[in-house]
Amino acid sequence: MTRTLRNALLGTAFGLALAAGPAGAATIKVGVVAPFSGPFGVAGKTFREAIEVYQAQHGKTVGNDTVEFVYKDLDQANPAQSKALSQELIVKEKVSFLAGYFFTPDALAVAPLIDEANIPCVIFNAATSAITEKSPRYVRTSFTLWQNTVPLAEYMAKQGIKKAVSAVSDYGPGLDGEAAFKTTFEKHGGTVVDSIRMPLKSTDFAPFMQRIKDSGAEAVYAFLPAGPTTLAFTKAFSDTGLKAAGIKFFGPGDLTQEPDLPALGDAALGVTTSFNYSRAHDSAMNKAFVAKHKEMFGSTDTVTFSSVGAYDGVHVIYQMIKNGGGGKIDGAKAVESVKGMSWESPRGPLTIDPDSRHVTQTIYLRTVEKVDGKLENVEKEAFPKQPDYGYKVAK
Repeated sequence: MTRTLRNALLGTAFGLALAAGPAGAATIKVGVVAPFSGPFGVAGKTFREAIEVYQAQHGKTVGNDTVEFVYKDLDQANPAQSKALSQELIVKEKVSFLAGYFFTPDALAVAPLIDEANIPCVIFNAATSAITEKSPRYVRTSFTLWQNTVPLAEYMAKQGIKKAVSAVSDYGPGLDGEAAFKTTFEKHGGTVVDSIRMPLKSTDFAPFMQRIKDSGAEAVYAFLPAGPTTLAFTKAFSDTGLKAAGIKFFGPGDLTQEPDLPALGDAALGVTTSFNYSRAHDSAMNKAFVAKHKEMFGSTDTVTFSSVGAYDGVHVIYQMIKNGGGGKIDGAKAVESVKGMSWESPRGPLTIDPDSRHVTQTIYLRTVEKVDGKLENVEKEAFPKQPDYGYKVAK
């Protein structure tokens, strides 16, 4: 053995000893892929802040293991770049977990990687039902479009609405929302008079508003990914006269996410959505979560659905480490260990369905109102124990 090689091996061993720390301890890295810049940068910001709140409340260690988060910026939907960044986290950073993933195509791109490396992937947002069918190492702590839409469509039918339009972004979650709405609304006696699919990068919604107006529908069900698109669509609904014409506006809560409410202003008043979380949710745990966020970051303006997706995702990761930490994490065993896991979240009770590996949760009906002069998604009804109705549904 040459002196150079011996020194390299000794250096590697010394480095590993430092990483391991006290006997039986390890530094366990979690790679987070999300948009931290660009038009959807607020999503990554909510992920990072929620992670920091969780660690402030629960510590940065699990047993003897230290949990460290490594962030990679993916500023927009880009499956090839998502795969490249995830591979870099696995190979160079030696992460034991992958997490984050705001857009469905980015989450789907890593399925082969997590299977090959035997690494769990905890999805904080991406909402197409089929994702967890692509690998047994996916766990999702956010929501799906089917999960949010089925109770909303049932509610709309019960309000006596007979004719509606669906308007969705033309990609996985949008198509899930369209299918869930049409299937459920028509099952309960309604008619979908037009199904509009809009390019994901649409910025001009006036032509789509005209189609809605011409359809003779009493209401519109809309889904677009939270961010600039929902902001533009919701403002266009008001600016083009649909709101004044009495057409009712429904959709998943991406439409009125809390960071966008100040910019939406009065255009958002009266919009009814169904979602798994509102910053205004009235529970002791949510009040503690929101208060800690304000203490750490000076404001609650960025607390939204993606915050709890990340917060609960970290909780699941901590539990996986607790169940089998101390160094190398076996991905398949780690996921198996949290199937059926139940806990209380700032949004309410959650359970990981053993089959879908997605959370069963309460979905809330909310209406945008002014509370103490501030726009909030005020919860009106609760639909408990909602599963992912889209899991293994023929596409």
